[in-house]
Order: sequence, then C-alpha cells, then structure tokens
Amino acid sequence: MTLTVETNAPLGSDAGPTTEAATGPEPDRAPRRPSLSPSRAADFKTCPLLYRFRTIDRLPERKTLAMVRGTLVHSVLERLYDLPAARRTVDGALELLEPAWADLQAEPGVAELFATARGEGAETDVNAPESVDAWLASAGKLVERYFTLEDPTRIEPAGREELVEVTLPDGLLLRGFVDRLDVAPSGALRVVDYKTGSMPREAFENKALFQMKFYALVLWRTRGVVAAQLKLIYLGDGDALTYAPDEEELLRFERTLQAIWSAIERAVSTGDFRPNKSRLCGWCDHQAACPAFGGTPPPFPAEAAAAAGWRRLPLVDLD
Repeated sequence: MTLTVETNAPLGSDAGPTTEAATGPEPDRAPRRPSLSPSRAADFKTCPLLYRFRTIDRLPERKTLAMVRGTLVHSVLERLYDLPAARRTVDGALELLEPAWADLQAEPGVAELFATARGEGAETDVNAPESVDAWLASAGKLVERYFTLEDPTRIEPAGREELVEVTLPDGLLLRGFVDRLDVAPSGALRVVDYKTGSMPREAFENKALFQMKFYALVLWRTRGVVAAQLKLIYLGDGDALTYAPDEEELLRFERTLQAIWSAIERAVSTGDFRPNKSRLCGWCDHQAACPAFGGTPPPFPAEAAAAAGWRRLPLVDLD
C-alpha cells in the first residue's frame, strides 16, 4: 500500500514542472504550481516514465548536433524580424548566423559537443560528427530555404518566442512559447512554428499538429479568437503544413488535455509512471534507468516535486 502526503506547497504561479526546480518562493514572486506545455503533454502520451524523468526527476539529457542546429536556426529567424523589412534578405539572415552562434556557444554542453566533434576526426572520418564549419553551413542552408517558403519583407509579426498561457476553469495551467504570432488588420491570427526537419507523412500530421492546437486553444481562451491558420514550416525539405481549427475541435482538444492532466496527477500521487516501449526508445537517453530495458528508476523525488508545486505525493511503500 502506498501512502500519500499533502504538501504545504502553495499554488498560484506561472512556473511549473516545465521550469527549473525552485529552492523556495522569492518574496516578490507568486508561489509555483504545476503546468502543462505541449512538449510535456506529448512526452506523457509517448511514455509516462519519460515525462517523469524529464519533468520531475529532471535527469540530464545529451545535446545533439541536430538539436543545437535547430536552436541556432530558430534564433536567426527570430532575429531576422528585428531588421528593417528591406534588410530581411538571404544575405541579411546569413549575417545573423555568427552572432547567434556566438551566443549559443555559451550554453552548457554546446562547446563540449563540438570539442568532441573536432577530436573524433570529423574532417577525415565519414562516421564522425561533422566539423563546425560544415555544421554551420548546414544551418545556413536551412535559413536560406526559409526564403523559398515566406517573404519576410511582407510580414510584421505581432509576437516572436512569445509566452502564451491560460488557466482553464478546472485549474489546469497551460503554458507554451509560440515561435511566431501574426495578427492581420482584421484581427485574424496565424500561429507559425519552424521545424528544421522534413514534413511528416499524412498519417502523422495529427501528431505534428498537436503542438499547434495547444497554442490555438490557449489563444482562443485568452483572446476569444480562433486562429485562422496554424502553419508548420519544415525547413528540412522546404514544405509547409497549414490547418484551420474551429471552436468545436478546440473544445475536444481541451478535453483531451484535461484527460492527460488527470492521468499525470494520478501518476504523481502514486509515483507510478509506467514505461511505454516503442521505436522512439532508440533516441532516449534514459534506457539505463528504464525497467523496459532492465534498468531501475531512481527513487521518486518527492522533495523536487513538492518544490514544483505538486500537492499529493507518494510517501512510503508499506508492501
């Protein structure tokens, strides 16, 4: 039998398990409480144990060249719209690569990643990580491809890397960051997300749109406007996926998120996060701690969960 304990951690901030664990509320900040983001909701749907490792245990994960390249390209496209419209050219965008790369190198793990790339003979071994120059050139190609999909001289975003959040009537806090939000003179909304991979096959379109429907729901609940267009821009192959949701669909999606959250709350209250073995496990950094691969998860981090605002936590197993 597993007993649970009700913590005294107060609820009410916009920070949740998706952010760094708190050491205690600051005097001028509201207390923390759990929240749901599109990526963490997708994690739980994919594998509840992965959600726990990433959100509650906060186990470290390795950076990859592809992940860092995606961060770099996103940074360049965000900075592109700081330029006057006339300077939003391919050359202007490519000039932003170096300063964006300089900033990115300061992040933990990035310099080590490329030190490994250089140390493993990237220029002579085809199986080794690519050289920094080749890697930057590949990022530049993705930036160039963006201009085949949109004309940035004709776009004035209303928001970039914008935090959107809402508390639903049942208390669920939804939070996420939108790559770009466009607002037409008529008030119509377009939500845009950049992807550095290729467009998924038709069978996987709904999975790709999950994140965008999340943003559309938050915007509808906060602004009272259903987004006219959700747009995923795939820089890997120069394609785009667009979709127009409606209110009924967003209501159904809201119920889906509430069901996911209820399942997360049940898992937190018992400490029971089941692994879900799939082909995606090949990309997971946590196989050594996963029962599906013969590993043993670390003890449930009740203190970290309490600091993140969770109220009902597993205390002790008496079996």
